[in-house]
Amino acid sequence: MAEILLLHHVCGLTPGMEMLAGRLRAAGHTVHAPDLFDGNTFSNVSEGAGYVDALGDEKYRARVDAAAADLPADLVYAGVSLGVMSAQRLMARRPGARGALLYEAFISPQWAGPWPAGVPAQVHGMDADPFFAEEGDLAAAREVAAEHPEVEVFTYPGNVHLFSDASLGSYAPDATELLLERSLAFLERV
Repeated sequence: MAEILLLHHVCGLTPGMEMLAGRLRAAGHTVHAPDLFDGNTFSNVSEGAGYVDALGDEKYRARVDAAAADLPADLVYAGVSLGVMSAQRLMARRPGARGALLYEAFISPQWAGPWPAGVPAQVHGMDADPFFAEEGDLAAAREVAAEHPEVEVFTYPGNVHLFSDASLGSYAPDATELLLERSLAFLERV
């Protein structure tokens, strides 16, 4: 079984994020899902982005680093949207990563650091998501996958962001079930 650090999206540690962590735990995995927003949750991306802007990059990064500091090196780093940026950064900079599950975002290694050789990952997002597909995340993920065959990229039909959070209006249950099925199969392999 894997030990996972799951970093939440810009709406915070919502009930939907807790449900996602719970599904991974129910399969026998240890999941650390820290609340990086001091209990604040938001119903949409723009409200959450305002909170993150007010918090500031340095303070947010310090909270992420503190959440990871006492965890073992051989983690599976996971994140949803905003959380992907930190998951990728930690994976690239902390030796020993076991793998990565990157949901609804991906950042170019030029920002996160070089992709660690041999570290498997899955990247999941909707094929017409304005943030994931249209802002370059999908293209960057495909570039990395072309150079690292251990990186898989999965797209789902649709144009919403944060489709994997059952507590938000953007939730897409069929896509989320397939995302979880693929993620659990990945976790069995790493």
